[in-house]
Parts: sequence; structure tokens; C-alpha cells
Amino acid sequence: MTLAVTGATGQLGRLVIADLKAKRGAGEIVALARSPEKAADLGVRVREADYDVPETLAAALDGVDKLLLISGSEIGQRTAQHRAVIDAAKAAGVGHIIYTSLLRADTSPMSLAVEHRETEALIKASGLTYTILRNGWYTENYTGSVAGAVQAGALVGSAGDGRISSAARADYAAAAVAVLTSGDHAGKTYELAGDSAYTLTDLAIEVSAQTGKTVPYQNLPQDEYSKILVSVGLPEGFAAALASFDVDASRGALFHDGKDLSQLIGRDTTPMSKSVSDALV
Repeated sequence: MTLAVTGATGQLGRLVIADLKAKRGAGEIVALARSPEKAADLGVRVREADYDVPETLAAALDGVDKLLLISGSEIGQRTAQHRAVIDAAKAAGVGHIIYTSLLRADTSPMSLAVEHRETEALIKASGLTYTILRNGWYTENYTGSVAGAVQAGALVGSAGDGRISSAARADYAAAAVAVLTSGDHAGKTYELAGDSAYTLTDLAIEVSAQTGKTVPYQNLPQDEYSKILVSVGLPEGFAAALASFDVDASRGALFHDGKDLSQLIGRDTTPMSKSVSDALV
């Protein structure tokens, strides 16, 4: 059995590769990367696979039984990039494709959902056997700003009282590995989210408790939050997108009370408090 992972040098990809090695050994794993030299430390076979250079994809997928297609990071280009991978997978005779989509992609109001819906449709039309993993938010998307919030004396955002059912990136990696290494997932779509939801006020309270400092949550209008993100170095387009995601969260886009994720990984998802403590180390 040959298991291949795209985006293998990314944060999620590296976690998936590490988990796979622990479960199946390095011999069955192929890391697919745009820059193979960046994957040299993964300890598995590496093949060049550049979404924007389709001719690299056929050779990269030769002999692959199961492919984990981790969604690309280049918003606006992902549908075309994913189509290239799907076409190459079909041509190479890949047995099963697993795709990391977005929570409730079919109904989500988030701008991110559009390319995920399009990719899901391409996979279903390809005739390939598939599994869709609709990943919710990574807790790290918020805890990555914890240190700055402590320094600034406040956690800021535009999510209001929206409940966020996030999970640690490692939880989503474990779900992908579970599907890669076991059967009975063909044709299934899993809505993946954390077991316990929280608001950004709850997050601020947890940060305050763990640091012994008062770090309140300050809810801001979308434009104001976007300007703050630009002021700390984010590109304007990316900052605007992040602020819009928070507004979507305020309307329930990141809340889900299903247990697909914990059921797939066979344990509770990582509590937000643990992710906060990890971020504060």
C-alpha cells in the first residue's frame, strides 16, 4: 500500500507524515512537495509535485493507492490547482482520494467555502473513490496571537459572541491518518470540529487565567480589526479576509456540535485550554 500526501512540508502535512510513520512505517509513505529539498527531513520518500506544473503530477502519483489532497493555500488559485491533482490522480489510477475541505462547505457563508465546494464537485465528477474531510477551524488560528494579546493587554477580533468549535491541528491530522489507514470511508463526507465550543471571550478568560494577567476580549468592527492586522504586518488582502472570517464566526459559521472528529480519532479532541498552554510555552 502506497500512501501519498500533498503539501507534505506544510504544518498539517508534517503532522500527517509523522503520524503515518508511527502507524505504518516510512516505506509505505510518499511525501509530495513543490520543493522536495524542504521535505528532506521527513524521513520518507519524496516526489516533486507542483500544483502549477501539471507535468510533475503524473510521475508523483505513479503507483499511489491512497492520496491525501491537502487543500492549497493560495486563495483564488486553488480550484485550478486541485483540478490538476485530481486529473493526474485519475490518469495515474490512484485508488482513493481524500480531500481536506471546510466545515459545512456546502452551506458555509465563508468566502473560503467557494473553492472547497468546487473541488468537492470535481472529485465527485472524477469517478475516483473519495472521502471528504470538512475541517473546522484550527485552534492555532487563534492561539497564534495569544502571546501578542498578552503583550498588548487585550485580545481583539470581530467574532462577537460566536461559538467556535475548533480543534488542534494535530486532531485533524489524526483524522486524515485514520482514513488513510483504514477502510469503510469510501463516499463519506465528515464534518470535523472540536468537541467543545468557545467564544473569544472564553479564550481571553483562559489566557488571563493561565498568565495571571488581565487580558480582556475586545470586539471590533470588521474594518477596524482589519486595520489592526495590517498594522502588525499582514498584507491588506489577507487581513481583510481574516477579519471577514471572524464576522462569519459571529454568525455561527465555525460552530458545529457533531462528533465526527472525535469518533474518527478515537479520543476527545484537544481542549482549547491545552492549545493555549502550548502557545504560551
